[in-house]
Amino acid sequence: MGCWRVPGPVLALLLLLCPPPSPACPAACRCSPGEVDCSERGLREVPWSLSTNTSTLWLGYNFITVLGPRSFPPLPRLRLLSLVHNRLELIHSQALLGLGGLQELDLSHNHLTVLTPETFLPLDSLAMLNLGSNRLGELEPGVLGALPQLQALLLQDNPWVCSCGILPLWRWLSHNKEKVREKSLLLCRVPEQLNKYPIMAFGDESFRQCQETSLSSQYYIAFFIIGPFSFIASIFFCTFMGSVIVFYHSLRRESHCWRRPRICRVH
Repeated sequence: MGCWRVPGPVLALLLLLCPPPSPACPAACRCSPGEVDCSERGLREVPWSLSTNTSTLWLGYNFITVLGPRSFPPLPRLRLLSLVHNRLELIHSQALLGLGGLQELDLSHNHLTVLTPETFLPLDSLAMLNLGSNRLGELEPGVLGALPQLQALLLQDNPWVCSCGILPLWRWLSHNKEKVREKSLLLCRVPEQLNKYPIMAFGDESFRQCQETSLSSQYYIAFFIIGPFSFIASIFFCTFMGSVIVFYHSLRRESHCWRRPRICRVH
C-alpha cells in the first residue's frame, strides 16, 4: 500500500490555520513565553492552571494569606517566584513541593511570624531569599541550613527579639556575613532597652549565659519521660507503704486480742 504525502505548501497552510495549542494561562493573569504575571489581581490563592514551562511567576500585591500543601502545580523550570506585598501568615511545610529549580524567592512585605526548616527543603537550588518586612522575631536553627546554595539573604525590617532565641540566627550571620545584604538594618525590637540595637554588633560574650544554661532537646525529652514516671511511681510507693502499715497494725491488733480476749469483746 503506497503512502500518501501532503505537499509542502498545503502542510504549511494547515499549520497556520490550526496552530498547536498554547500553554495554559490563568484567566486573571498576563502571560508571555516563560513568564506569568498575576500581580495586583485580587487573588486569594495561587492559580493552578500554570504552564510547566513557566520560569518566572509574579504574584505580588494580592491577598494570599496561606500557602497550603502543594499550593503550586509542578513547575520544574520555575526560577523566580515573587509573593511580595501579600498577607502571608503561614507557609505549610509542603507548600513549595515541585519547585526544585527555584533560584529566587521573594516573600518580603508579608505577615510571616514563623518558618520551619521543612518548608525550604525542596528548594535545594535557591540562591536568593528575601524575608524582609515581615513579623519574624527569630529563626529556627535549621531554616537557613536547609538552603545549601543560598548566596543572598535579606532580613531587614523584622521585629527581632534579641534574647537567647536569636542565638542560632546570630551564629549563622556571623559565619555567612558575605551572604547577608543590608546587615546594618538587622535591628533588635525587643527588649526595649535593646530597641534598634544592631544584631551584628553582639559578640560571643553577649550569649555566654545562653550557651551555659541552654539545654538540648534530649534533656527536655528526658524531663518529659522521667517526670510523669516519677509521679506515678511515687503514687504506687505511697499506696504500697500505706498498705504495709495498715496490714502491720491489723496484725498487732489481732495479736493483742488473742492475748486479751475479754477487752477485745468489750470494744
